[in-house]
Amino acid sequence: MNLTVRQGIPGKIGVEIIAHRGANREAPENTIPAFERALDIGVHGIELDVHVTRDSVPIVHHDPVLPDGGRIDRMASVDLERRTDAPTLSQVLELVHGRCHLYVEIKAPAAVIPSVELLNGMTEWCSVHSFDHRIALVSRSLLPDMTTGILLVSRLVDPAYALHAAKSTDLWQHADYIDSDLIAEAHSEGARVIAWTVNEVSRARELKAIGVDGICTDSPRELLLGLSESAS
Repeated sequence: MNLTVRQGIPGKIGVEIIAHRGANREAPENTIPAFERALDIGVHGIELDVHVTRDSVPIVHHDPVLPDGGRIDRMASVDLERRTDAPTLSQVLELVHGRCHLYVEIKAPAAVIPSVELLNGMTEWCSVHSFDHRIALVSRSLLPDMTTGILLVSRLVDPAYALHAAKSTDLWQHADYIDSDLIAEAHSEGARVIAWTVNEVSRARELKAIGVDGICTDSPRELLLGLSESAS
């Protein structure tokens, strides 16, 4: 694939454990407390979602609409602060600061440039991925040394082609569609496979056994403990 792949297998368990929206079963998802809990647990990575305000401030929130019905992209950041505890991407970057890898899922095309600008100089510990593969491609063009990924909820006939087209090296594949053939194909192209979203230790062990590189989970504490025990 001729692209830079992020290196480094964390610890003795041999697979990267990524906290989905932080430790979202111990604190509200995509909030500073959830990210703090994930760091305390000792995760290898944190995954989060980003939208952007009307004045181009990247906000960490899964949906484009707040619980009170307000659209993030129609609000100024100062107004949003009064209506939600959703942090800015800048606040999360300051918190994490290289203590684990940060996986930024960019939800909207308008969020690409302001988000990637913040990640400049942090590419050793930050990556971008998206269901919109064009976002991965644009992010890579803006920061060529940054790892990018594509999200898939289905099993493509030719996932390697999709990776090439997006100039990405992380294949975020729904766990139901991961098998040894998919992993072998991705690895042959120099890419990694990250499974989402896996919450059972037994399934995590199965995926680890066939060579998956990362697991995004709502249960990072349980998976870290369960996989550590199986590696002992």
